[in-house]
Amino acid sequence: MMKKILVGGAGGAPSEGVIRSLQRSPENEEIIGMGAVPFDLVLSHAKKKYIVPYANDPKYRDELLKILQAEKPDLIHFQNDMEVYYASLLRDDIMSVGTKVFMPEHSVIETCVSKWRSWQAFKKAGLTVPENFYIVDEGSLKKAFRELGDQEGRIWLRAESMGGGGIGSIPTNDFAMAKAWIERYNGWGNFIAAEMLGSQTVTFLSIWYEGELVVGQTRKRTGWIHGNRSVSGVTGVTKVGTTYSDDEVTRIALKAVMAVDGKPHGIFGVDMAYDKNGVPNPTEINISRFFTTVLFFTEAGLNMPVIFKDLALYGKKPVLDKIINPLPDGLVWLRGMDIEPMLSTVERVMKGVIQL
Repeated sequence: MMKKILVGGAGGAPSEGVIRSLQRSPENEEIIGMGAVPFDLVLSHAKKKYIVPYANDPKYRDELLKILQAEKPDLIHFQNDMEVYYASLLRDDIMSVGTKVFMPEHSVIETCVSKWRSWQAFKKAGLTVPENFYIVDEGSLKKAFRELGDQEGRIWLRAESMGGGGIGSIPTNDFAMAKAWIERYNGWGNFIAAEMLGSQTVTFLSIWYEGELVVGQTRKRTGWIHGNRSVSGVTGVTKVGTTYSDDEVTRIALKAVMAVDGKPHGIFGVDMAYDKNGVPNPTEINISRFFTTVLFFTEAGLNMPVIFKDLALYGKKPVLDKIINPLPDGLVWLRGMDIEPMLSTVERVMKGVIQL
């Protein structure tokens, strides 16, 4: 009998990259999508599409269980921090109907969705990280400017647990603006101030199985789509991604994963930003989900969603020449709004344009 995989957030870019990757599996599992936004859901490549409330809605549990009872999927996967968190709390209910989850322990998820807890874990592990302060009142905000400001007096403000995509983030050297920004989000006690890092970022996306690293691949990011329309310059939507390998990045990423979980199990995406000394600092771990541009790796020959479901459903590990950075360096993934992404290299890109 054909196996079924249920994917949350269907129709949104983070989930569609996973769905399209899974649909390339030779096992040809049936991919079912569910999501909270009908206008997104209808665009999904999933075979069936179910509407559900947002994961923090009290009705979410019952609606999810109705779908599980109706479809009896063999595996369920989520691609949104909020849904990962709330679904993790329901994992016993999910597994009671025979549906598998491939997630780390809930305590690990709690740590990773909290920027403060993950920063504490990184720091305790001896990793180089920017200094962080919790902003609970105007006094702590003034202290942050005084002690964390860079040469231009700037600090980085971000919501402690508002999710990905740079939501709630802003770099500023203006106390009045910072105060107004926090108040706009009713954020006293829920914002963190940090030392500024550089604009260059890198991510190590990895899959682990019961403490063993199965595969990990590094990607550099060059700019954000519509970054110039965001106050922080960050949108979470990569414009150009590039395959990349660096032993120091790998070492730091693996140490960051072990800092939050002594026996990693599932997906761990370590985001890092370089400081003024050129050292990659871990800023967060995107837990139990692939990054939005995972289709990049699939097109390049590393189908991580298929590796993930093969482990979860069949206990099957991939056959790879190497498990760390198996893709060649220098492949690029080009993205824009309302246009198909392109897999290329820098050399081919430059050959394809006219320079006068």
